[in-house]
Amino acid sequence: MTRSAPPARAALAVLVCSAALAGCGAASEAAEGTQGPGAAATTPAAATRTQAATAATTAPARPLAGRTVVVDPGHNPGNFRHSREIDEKVDIGTARKECDTTGTSTNASDGRAAYTEAAFTLDVSHRLRKLLEARGAKVVLTHDADRPFGPCIDERARIGNAAKADAVVSVHADGSAAGHRGFHVIVPAKVREGAADTGPIVAPSRALGEGIVTGFRRATGTSPANYLGGGTGLDVRSDLGGLNLSTVPKVFVECGNMRDPKDAALLTSGVWRQKAAQGIADGIVTYLQG
Repeated sequence: MTRSAPPARAALAVLVCSAALAGCGAASEAAEGTQGPGAAATTPAAATRTQAATAATTAPARPLAGRTVVVDPGHNPGNFRHSREIDEKVDIGTARKECDTTGTSTNASDGRAAYTEAAFTLDVSHRLRKLLEARGAKVVLTHDADRPFGPCIDERARIGNAAKADAVVSVHADGSAAGHRGFHVIVPAKVREGAADTGPIVAPSRALGEGIVTGFRRATGTSPANYLGGGTGLDVRSDLGGLNLSTVPKVFVECGNMRDPKDAALLTSGVWRQKAAQGIADGIVTYLQG
């Protein structure tokens, strides 16, 4: 049985609380963390948890954190001025081949100069690097037009190998006949000769290529090449030193045909090049996330 307080003591309690009624209420609200009638109580700990949850949902995804991707811009704008150097032969395992080439270009027309493959590949590579770094990847370029020519195809392979890259993508555009349209991804054939041994990278390189075909098609709205690959968007080759000498998964992406007017209109568009970079990035993410 609860005993009642003596009348004098009870009256005193009533007087004290009545005199400080506003203060009692304010203290009560402050203790409970309320913001007025009907507000839910929010403790400091609860507020911290809410802020952390909000930060987690708004923070950018970094699915490639801890991964290394080597981006290889095909050719070099300076190659045109160094024909003797880039014509020198290097060993690609199965044969000896030119150090590098100048690459192709669009046809000059309507008073406009031709747009070179070397300029195209560098632009797309810069865009791709930015997208990959935003997703947390460490990105290494084989060159940034910061050297007079090259690097040679064997050196390009060594750069990817030395980086222990999780994936290497060499960016290109084709120079086929007009009417040949679309993109394709070149993957390594099984080669074991001289310094070349692609056996360990054939399967993962194909998986990387398939991911890029899907991502590129979705992002750009373009179709796989209509002149090779049987509509798969994949082409298997054994004559490319950059693939033959690679010890890490590697592919070449031919983003379109510079000699076809319709493809050229896409390749010369900055808006479309951003889509191309996005498609390649998406394919790399798909591959690396397994």
